Amino acid sequence: MVPSLDAAGLYTRNPTAHKWKAPLRSYALRESTAWRTQDLLEQSLMLYNSNNLLGARILLRSAFETVAVLIYLNQLTKKVLHAKLNFHDFSDKTSKLLLGSRDGSTDHQSINIITVIESCNKRYPGIKDLYAALSESAHPNYEGISIGYSTLDEEKYISQFSNRWSFMYKDKHLKAVELCVDTFFDEYDNEWTDLFDKLEAWIETNDETLEAGK
Repeated sequence: MVPSLDAAGLYTRNPTAHKWKAPLRSYALRESTAWRTQDLLEQSLMLYNSNNLLGARILLRSAFETVAVLIYLNQLTKKVLHAKLNFHDFSDKTSKLLLGSRDGSTDHQSINIITVIESCNKRYPGIKDLYAALSESAHPNYEGISIGYSTLDEEKYISQFSNRWSFMYKDKHLKAVELCVDTFFDEYDNEWTDLFDKLEAWIETNDETLEAGK
C-alpha cells in the first residue's frame, strides 16, 4: 500500500505508456482496493472479536467484493496483452471500475459485481460459492432471518429465538479472512505488478496502432 500516487512520476518513468489514462486508473484501482480491503477486514475482525458475527460476515463479503475488483482488473489486463480485449475497451472498463456508480452520481455506470465475481471464479474456483454463502447471511432471507435468530422444536411446534451467528460461524470466520488476505496479496504483490510492467511495454510497442484507433 502506498500513501500517494504521483501521476507525473509515472509519466517520467514511461512517457509513451502514461500518456494514456488506463495505466494510471489501473494503479489507482490497485491502491484503492488495498486501502478498502484493509479497512473492511480490520473492522470485520473487530466485530469477530466482540462476537458480532453477522456484521463480521457482512464486512467480509464486502472485502471479497473489493478483492474481486482487483482480480477482475488483472484479468482484463491479461486479455489486452493476449489480444483478447481492445485496449480502448479496456480503458473504458477501468473508468467504470474506478468511477462507476449506481445512483447517477458519476458519468459511468458501475460494472455489476456478479459479473465481476463470475469472472473471478474462473481464476479462483469456489469464490462464487463463498460469496453466495456470505450473501445469504447479509440478506434478510431464510438464513438471514430464520436460521440466524431461531430454532424450531418440530415435535412441540415451538420456536426459540436467540442470536445464533457466533454459534454458526465463529469457528469458520478466521479461515475465510485468511483466504481473503492471501488472495488479495497474490493479486496485489505478484499478479498486478507483473502485468503492469508488461502493459507498459505492450503500449510502447503498440502506441502507433492505439493512436490510429482512438
